[in-house]
This record gives sequence, structure tokens and C-alpha cells, in this order.
Amino acid sequence: MAKSPRKEVVSDETKTDALKIARATQKPGQTKEQTKLIAQGIEKGIAQYKKQQKAKARELDRQRKKEKPAASAASSGTGSNIPTTAQPGSKLPWILLLLSWLAFAAYLFQQQGN
Repeated sequence: MAKSPRKEVVSDETKTDALKIARATQKPGQTKEQTKLIAQGIEKGIAQYKKQQKAKARELDRQRKKEKPAASAASSGTGSNIPTTAQPGSKLPWILLLLSWLAFAAYLFQQQGN
């Protein structure tokens, strides 16, 4: 079963943009029919450009999806020699807070003794 060729659908916005460009570059003595043909050519060019950009975006998305599992496997620590940094639930801030409160309490007791 052979695939039937898909007819490309061009948006109204693309058509109006193409017609504006064709009219802007219109030569004196050029017929409306010629301008219309030029506009159709511009439409095809715009459609082809959009098609290429979609293909590039799909390819980038595929690459991102391939890199995502690789990055998560590397970060999980399986065979990785990358040193880990402090965890978000680190105790250091709590220790510093406790020490600052103890120092403040010692200061207050010292002031009361004088």
C-alpha cells in the first residue's frame, strides 16, 4: 500500500504575508496574475522554511531526550567518580544557628553578672 502525497496546508497568515511581500517587490507593468504566482512561490518558500525548522526542533528534542537518561544515570552514582556537594538537608546551618544562640545566651549571662 503506497502512501498518498500529503497536500501542504498553508495558513491564512502565511498567505497574506506572502502576498504583502509579492506586492512590495512588484515591478511596474506586472500583471495581477504574475504577482499571484510570485506570492504562491513565496508561500511555498515559507512553508518549506517552517518545515525545516520543525524538523530541527524535533531532532533537538530527540537529542535532549537521549541525553536526559544518560545524565540521570551519571548523577545516580553508578560508576561515577564525581564528588558530591553538600545536600540540601545539611546540618551545618542548624549547627551555626545553635552556636550563635549559645553565644548570645553567654553574652546575656555575662551582662547580668556585671
